[in-house]
Amino acid sequence: MLSIRSPQQLGDALRAARKQLGLTQPQLALAAGVGVRFIVDLEAGKPTLRLENVLRVIDALGGEFQLNGLPSSVADDQREGGAHGA
Repeated sequence: MLSIRSPQQLGDALRAARKQLGLTQPQLALAAGVGVRFIVDLEAGKPTLRLENVLRVIDALGGEFQLNGLPSSVADDQREGGAHGA
């Protein structure tokens, strides 16, 4: 598992995954349903990108987004569909 602590680290990891899969930025953009500019910005570590689209790119690369280290009650609430701030 990869530990990501900054937008730049995320961009670097996703660029490496894209290249390992032999995909160009336009091919990944098409597979994820986002624009090429989004892929360029994501790989450059732009910190203000839409999370929904970041998750689409991760999914298109065959990855999965996981949060570790949170209190177990937070993770349990999410699995059960708990409300925010409850």
